[in-house]
Amino acid sequence: MLIPHYLHQLQLCARNRTLTTAKSLHAHIVKLGIVHCCPLANTLVNVYGKCGAASHALQLFDEMLHRDHIAWASVLTALNQSNLSGKTLSVFSSVGSSSGLRPDDFVFSALVKACANLGSIKLGKQVHCHFIVSEYSNDDVVKSSLVDMYAKCGLLHSAKAVFDSIRVKNTISWTAMVSGYAKSGRKEEALELFRRLPVKNLYSWTALISGFVQSGKGLEAFSVFTEMRRERVDILDPLVLSSIVGACANLAASIAGRQVHGLVIALGFDSCVFISNALIDMYAKCSDVIAAKDIFSRMRHRDVVSWTSLIVGMAQHGQAEKALALYDDMVSHGVKPNEVTFVGLIYACSHVGFVAKGRELFQSISKDYGIRPSLQHYTCLLDLLGRSGLLDEAENLIYTMPFPPDEPTWAALLSACKRQGQGQMGVRIADHLVSSFKPKDPSTYILVSNIYASASLWGKVSETRRKLGNMEIRKDPGYSSVEVRKETEVFYAGETSHPLKEDIFQLLKKLEEEMRIRNGYVPDTSWILHDMDEQEKEKLLFWHSERSAVAYGLLNSVPGTPIRIVKNLRVCGDCHVVLKHISEITEREIIVRDATRYHHFKEGKCSCNDFW
Repeated sequence: MLIPHYLHQLQLCARNRTLTTAKSLHAHIVKLGIVHCCPLANTLVNVYGKCGAASHALQLFDEMLHRDHIAWASVLTALNQSNLSGKTLSVFSSVGSSSGLRPDDFVFSALVKACANLGSIKLGKQVHCHFIVSEYSNDDVVKSSLVDMYAKCGLLHSAKAVFDSIRVKNTISWTAMVSGYAKSGRKEEALELFRRLPVKNLYSWTALISGFVQSGKGLEAFSVFTEMRRERVDILDPLVLSSIVGACANLAASIAGRQVHGLVIALGFDSCVFISNALIDMYAKCSDVIAAKDIFSRMRHRDVVSWTSLIVGMAQHGQAEKALALYDDMVSHGVKPNEVTFVGLIYACSHVGFVAKGRELFQSISKDYGIRPSLQHYTCLLDLLGRSGLLDEAENLIYTMPFPPDEPTWAALLSACKRQGQGQMGVRIADHLVSSFKPKDPSTYILVSNIYASASLWGKVSETRRKLGNMEIRKDPGYSSVEVRKETEVFYAGETSHPLKEDIFQLLKKLEEEMRIRNGYVPDTSWILHDMDEQEKEKLLFWHSERSAVAYGLLNSVPGTPIRIVKNLRVCGDCHVVLKHISEITEREIIVRDATRYHHFKEGKCSCNDFW
C-alpha cells in the first residue's frame, strides 16, 4: 500500500507544482528504501520537471539503476521545460546511445521539441529520419511535434508535408501550421487554414494573432483580435493580450493601446509582470514616457525586462540622465542587466556626448557581466564616438571589432564625417563605400553624393547619381499619422484630396513665409531625387506627409498640447529643419517617430541633435 500512496501524493505535487512537498516525499521514500521502484522513481523525475527543478530530475535520473522509456521521456521533458534543450540532446546523445536505448513515441516527441526550441533544423531532420524508420513512424503526436519544429524553423513546405500526412489532426498540429504561416507573413494561407480549423480555442487564436504581430502585420492582428472578442472567447491566459499590446507598440497606436490597457485591467491581468513589461514598451513607443514610468512605478515585482524597457524608452526619447540613473537603481536592486540594457545605455550616452561613460559601459558588458558584445553594441559605440567628433577612434573601432563591417556601419561613420565637417576623411570613406560594397540602400548613395558635392567633386557626384538612377528602387509610399482628440488621421506624401486641404495649405504657406523671414529658411532640394526643375522639387517637399500631419495637428488639437506624429519612412533633412522651425514659431512640442528613431522638436531644437 505504500507505493500507491506515495504515487498519489507525488501526482498531487506535480499537479500543484509543490516542490517543497515533493522533496519531503522524496526523503521519506529514500528512508523507506523504495526509491529504486521504477514507478516511484519515474514519477519523482516527472514531478521535479513539472516544478522546474531540472537539476534534481537529472540527478535522480543519473542515480536510477534501471531506466525505461518513461524515465527517459520524463527527464528529457523536464530539461525542455526548463529551457535546457541543448542539455536534452546532449544527455540523450551521450547516455542514450551507450545504453542502446531505442526511442519510443514519447522520447521522439521530446527530442523534436528540443530541436524546435534550439532552431536546430539539421539535428531535427536527423531525428525525423530516425523516426521514419522506427516502429512509431505513424504516430500522429510525434508528427504534430515535427510540424511545430519545421514551422518554427521557417521550413513551411516540410511542415505542410508532415501536416498532410497526419491521419487524425489535433489542435496542436493545426495551430502549429497556422502559426508558421502567420509568422512568415503568409496571411492568406494562415487565415484560410485557421477558418478550416475544426475547433478553435484561445491557444489557436493567440497563435494566429502573435504570428501576425511578429511578421509586422499589426492591422491584421487587430482584425483577428476584434473577431475573437466578438466570438466571446474567454481570455484565461494573458499571452494574447501581450501580443496585441505589442501590435499597438509597433504601430504607435496609442489610442488602441489605451483601450487594450483598459481591457487588461478589466480582466485582472494588470499585475502580470510580462503584461506590464509590454505596456511599458508600448507607451514608450507611443511617445508617452510618463505613462510608461507610471506602469513601472506601480509594479510590485520587476524583472530585467521591466527595468530595460523603461531604460530603453527613456534613451530613445533623449532622457539620457534619467536612463543612466535608472540603471544605477537597477543594479542597486540586484538586477543583472542583459544585452538590450546596454544597447539602451550606450544609445543614451551618444545623445548627450557622455563619451567616458559610454566607454565605461561598453567595457562593463564583458568585464562585469560576462556578456559578449554584439554588432549592435559596437554600432552604438561607433555612433557615440562619431557624434562626439572622435572620428579616428570610430574608424579604428570598425577595423578592430570582431565583426566584418557592413554597409550601414560605414554609412554611420560617413554621416559622422559630414556632420563634423571632415570633408577629406568623408571623401576617403565614401570612395571605400562605393568601391567595396556597391551600396544597396539608396540613402547611402544620397549621403555619398552630398559628401562629394561638399568637396566640389562634381564628376563623382554625377557618377553617384547615375548609379542611383540605375538602381531598381522599390520605395514604399511615405505616410504620416497624427492622433488628435482620440482619432487618427493619415496623410500620404503629395496628398491633395484631404477635406481640409485648403486650410492645411494656407497654414503651411504662412509658416514657410515666417521661416524664410525669421530663420532664413531655403528649401534643401537635394533630398528630391527626381529629375525636375527646382520649383517642382520645392513643391514636392512642401507636401511631404509629416508637414501635412503637423499642420492638421496645429489646426485641430488642443492649444499647447504636444503633437505626436508617426512616419513610416525616415524624416528627410529638409523636413527636419522645417519641423524645428515650426516648433519654435508655434511654441508647440512636436514628437515624431520615424523609421529609425524618435525626434522631440521643441523651441527650435531636436532631441537627436541633428544626427540621425
